[in-house]
Amino acid sequence: MADLITLGHIEATHALLRPHIRSTPAAEVSGADFGLPPFPLTLKLEQLQHSGSFKARGAFANLLMRRVPPAGVVAASGGNHGAAVAYAAMRLGVAAKIFVPTVSSPAKIQRIREYGADLVVGGERYADALTASEVWVRQSGALAVHAFDQLETLLGQATIGLELATQAPALDTLLVAVGGGGLIGGIAAWYRGKVKIIGVEPRGAPTLTAARHAGCPVDAETGSIAADSLAPRRVGELMFPIAQAHVHGIVLVSDAAIRSAQEALWSSLRIVAEPGGAASLAALLEGGYAPARDERVGILISGGNTTAVNFG
Repeated sequence: MADLITLGHIEATHALLRPHIRSTPAAEVSGADFGLPPFPLTLKLEQLQHSGSFKARGAFANLLMRRVPPAGVVAASGGNHGAAVAYAAMRLGVAAKIFVPTVSSPAKIQRIREYGADLVVGGERYADALTASEVWVRQSGALAVHAFDQLETLLGQATIGLELATQAPALDTLLVAVGGGGLIGGIAAWYRGKVKIIGVEPRGAPTLTAARHAGCPVDAETGSIAADSLAPRRVGELMFPIAQAHVHGIVLVSDAAIRSAQEALWSSLRIVAEPGGAASLAALLEGGYAPARDERVGILISGGNTTAVNFG
């Protein structure tokens, strides 16, 4: 995998994606804005990406780098990946069928429908949607676009690291939420140890934590307020060696801390983030990660697909 996700491959992917994605801004704030010590804090605002999350990067990478058959594409998703694939398919004139579980938020379901995809809602968790999508692939011959365990998906998400390295070149540490691991795997592949990468997981969905304890991806719990974005059964096989080599550590956060992080982002900065999108800030608010004095910390606001606007 290291040979397939080199810096050169990530740079080439970014050049390919650039006409189709937004280079999202990075906001320079302070820990003091959230009642923390005044360490420098950078927020990479991927909730401003097309379709409302970073997932648009991986979606476009798949549709532009792989051959799409006449049957189009199919994706299983907790919501954000499905919206991203639906958006990319709409922009590129490709048919898309999206499977999501009942736990998917109304905001994400609405987005998928607005982008014109054929939407199927069923099953309780992401794994159920994935199984249904695999049946459809066998029946239709459509191209499966995996939410995280796909080379092109990892390359697409890695372009966030490329952008952030230019926007905030002095970062010491970057906190990244973990679900299936495509996001943190791609970003870690870009930085390769030059920045300390900390994974953040809900206590009710510790996929990477379980994999590290077992030495390989294994099934974990899937219950959390962020279950529609951070609760697949396990992390991807492709990202796990990258995480083993380049992810420094993992912090587990409570659902209460995630909700507090959502409220703090809205109250302090008027940033709307979904639960999964706010998880990295939750690690700071709950004290799971405590920066050293003057440590330059970055957090990724990974998505904003929620119907809750005023948390007040």
